[in-house]
Amino acid sequence: MENGRIHILQDKIIPPYVSVFKIHGPFLFGAADKLAAMTEQLDALQPVVILRLRYMTAIDGTGLRAFEDLNDRLRASGRTLILCGAREQPSAVMKQAGFHQHVGERNICANIDAALRRAQEIHIPVLGA
Repeated sequence: MENGRIHILQDKIIPPYVSVFKIHGPFLFGAADKLAAMTEQLDALQPVVILRLRYMTAIDGTGLRAFEDLNDRLRASGRTLILCGAREQPSAVMKQAGFHQHVGERNICANIDAALRRAQEIHIPVLGA
């Protein structure tokens, strides 16, 4: 996504301080490499990164570790990861692994609307600094 431009995602306005990515299909061993490209270009990402998971059908331990690594790298660069829209299986795996504590309970959202509200909560204090 380009910096400073308003993006539309299904009638949703994506603020310029947010990068949104979608995960499609199962996120299992081997698929985790897809996040590596994102972490290699951290400087191109906005302060808040939202991963939409509504089309992710399953996740395993390798995929979960890839999310944890992404979260750690984003946090180290001053960015925040928000996950939204996880289906039943991925959500259960994330809860069982304690992933909510790793990312932060408030950074796991039910849908894109909630994720965009959370992004605004995170970003507004930065604007006032």
